[in-house]
Amino acid sequence: MLQQESPRARHFGLQRKPLPLEPTVLVGEANRRRTSFSVGNASEIFYAGRIDDGLASNESSKQSPADKVQAIMMSRTYSSPGNFDCSIGRRPMRLAEIFVAAEYALKKTISNPDLQKILLSVESFEQKYMELTKGAADSYHHSWWKRYGVVLDGEIAAVCFKRGNFDLAAKSYEKVCALYAGERWEDLLAEVLPNLAECQKSLDDLAGYLTSCVRLLSLDKGLFSAKERQVFQSEVVSHAHSEMARHVHLDVSSLITFSGNPGPPMALCDGDPGTLSVTVWSGFPDDITLDSISLTLMATYNADEGGKLRNSSATCLKPGRNPITFPLPPQKPGSYVLGVLTGHVGHLTFRSHSFSRGGPADSDDFMSYEKPTRPILKVFKPRPLADLSAAISSALLINETQWVGIIAQPLKYSLKGAVLHIETGPGLMIEESHSIEMERYRNSAQGSADTANSGDAAKDCSSAANKHLEKLCLVNGKIDFPEWASDVSSILWIPIRAIDDKLARGSSSGGPDRQSVVDRMRTLALKLEFGISKNQIYERQPITLHFSDPFHVTTRIVDQCNDDTLLLQVTLHSQLNATLSVYDVCLDLQAGFIHAGKGNGRPISGSFPLIISPTSKVGLLFRLCSKKRSAEDENKVSPENILNIRYGISGDRTIGAHPPLAMKSNETGDTGRGLSFRSTLILQQPILNPCLAVGFLPLPSDCFRVGQLVTIKWRVERLKDNEEKRVPQNNDEMLYEINVNSDKWMLAGRKRGHVSLAMKQGSRIVISILCMPLVAGYIHPPRLGLPDVNEANISCRPAGCHMVCVLPPAPSSSFCISA
Repeated sequence: MLQQESPRARHFGLQRKPLPLEPTVLVGEANRRRTSFSVGNASEIFYAGRIDDGLASNESSKQSPADKVQAIMMSRTYSSPGNFDCSIGRRPMRLAEIFVAAEYALKKTISNPDLQKILLSVESFEQKYMELTKGAADSYHHSWWKRYGVVLDGEIAAVCFKRGNFDLAAKSYEKVCALYAGERWEDLLAEVLPNLAECQKSLDDLAGYLTSCVRLLSLDKGLFSAKERQVFQSEVVSHAHSEMARHVHLDVSSLITFSGNPGPPMALCDGDPGTLSVTVWSGFPDDITLDSISLTLMATYNADEGGKLRNSSATCLKPGRNPITFPLPPQKPGSYVLGVLTGHVGHLTFRSHSFSRGGPADSDDFMSYEKPTRPILKVFKPRPLADLSAAISSALLINETQWVGIIAQPLKYSLKGAVLHIETGPGLMIEESHSIEMERYRNSAQGSADTANSGDAAKDCSSAANKHLEKLCLVNGKIDFPEWASDVSSILWIPIRAIDDKLARGSSSGGPDRQSVVDRMRTLALKLEFGISKNQIYERQPITLHFSDPFHVTTRIVDQCNDDTLLLQVTLHSQLNATLSVYDVCLDLQAGFIHAGKGNGRPISGSFPLIISPTSKVGLLFRLCSKKRSAEDENKVSPENILNIRYGISGDRTIGAHPPLAMKSNETGDTGRGLSFRSTLILQQPILNPCLAVGFLPLPSDCFRVGQLVTIKWRVERLKDNEEKRVPQNNDEMLYEINVNSDKWMLAGRKRGHVSLAMKQGSRIVISILCMPLVAGYIHPPRLGLPDVNEANISCRPAGCHMVCVLPPAPSSSFCISA
């Protein structure tokens, strides 16, 4: 009955031959007898005749059918169940007769009546077989002969599978498959793994079923045909796109593995994105399309998982090598290796991990476990990647368009595609009518390395020393760097003008007092965007630019001649790092002053042009007269003294100020002749004509000593009447003040007070104070000051001595009386 049962169709269309269950020894013996009859063996015929005679005689004696069968069958021993001692009949035995004879012989052999009952039906035999096999398997497991126990578990699984008990069959098959897989017995694994897959499919264990399909695909390619492997893959893909109650996560590490490309790891700076190329090996027999694929990065020095790289587009994996690129977002500084590869096919999630090795360089062996793990990405710690500094930022010409140099220096980082944002502060503007020039910059260190006898840094960064010179445009406050400036230091020359609305271009002015440095400062804000995706930003503190007038003018009255003529000395101090040429100077005087003699407002010296070196000075001398003018003349003169200077400038933009851009830079001789400078000079009357005289009266003849009271006197005399403007505010009250060093003198009287001085010419008054020196040596005496009177109205020739000698105190003695 077992032999005639039609074999059941195996899963995936696989056909395996079932083990024969019939008694093979008897079948072989029957076939041997058929052969003997066909060739006419005499001995067999003789024995057959004897058996036939015996059967005939027995029929007459009416023996039972059992005895007849026993007479015609061969007696067998317990040691050799297939050998027969008696002869066989004349005709060969039929198959049914063989089964009956075997069953009868087996019953005669078995002495246990329970075992005989078990053999009456297939079901009871299988039940007993299961009990015995389970007991044997348990014994093997308890005795640590686990391999034998697992093999018996496979026999139990086969019976459960035949009965349709797929739950128990799957549990036993899992043990067997685990053993075969651990021992690398792939031939045996290929026998039982399809049965496990069929059990899992019958139990609706979709995750287990797909895992078994992947394991079948992972076995050696020679164990299954190409069509069978394609069937395994089609099962996986079809179930992935079918309706699933939930997503299934499938580990395909045995089929899909990945690695970085050979060579050094990809290097990025902190904050930089990039594109990471990864090689993926596929063990599927056909192409498989992944809806999306993602990759994780693992830091080598800690357990934190790095960024997750994702390629959202559909990716087709062909059998073998597949290069795949991932957009790499900015990562934290550190070293990274490949972590887990995840792909999606329909409702199925592929997961491949633990095999992110270096990978073979020139082979398609995708299961290369021997390769050591190596970093695929290195992200450097934050560091300065670029630097912006001012080449020249001091002593630029006010109210004129000047070149300001900005040095852009890459610090071991490419500035390819960099964009510079420029924002001017208040009082500063960029002349967009002029192009921005960019050239290569070489500092002194680079210049000395390139040339044997290099000049200073100014010569190295000059236009003549550079080969690259490109004109750029400012668009919405931005400048795009050219290609050649990505890896070299460059300098941008930006035309900038400090705005002064009070003066026309080409002119500047200054007052009698030096301008505050803060008032002439302007700021320039810079921001550089660079990097792979313009993600790197370098924003430094605003650059401070210092603008200045070309000259600082100081005046001094040199002498008063007998003919009431004054000599006015004007000193021009150069405030620029450039050579200034003074071509003409003219002094316009206010009312009350005229030029002496035939002077027309020009200085006495006529040696023009005057060349003023950088940061040096030159003096001019004018002859003036103090004289009253008529109302008609006063209307023609300036209300204040104005010094007009026409000058030129000769300089280089790499070292400081230079001719304004409005002028042609290639002109010689007359370069910058159109520049003018106006300065206001203060001349007040009376000049060297004071109305008060202060004198220091002689000191006592004996020398001063420390601790001795001394009277110091000053005499104040009115030299002339002041009819136009009274010097004291009150009629005859005048404020005085004693200035003294308190560490060296002690005043015994009032330090500040009022005295009466008549307004009549020749009026005199003596101011005296009582003081005491505190230290010995040459010290300055107290000084008298008149706070309400301008110093120009006081004649002090001299107002007091420079030093006085103070002796130590007189020696003294005392008697010492013992207690």
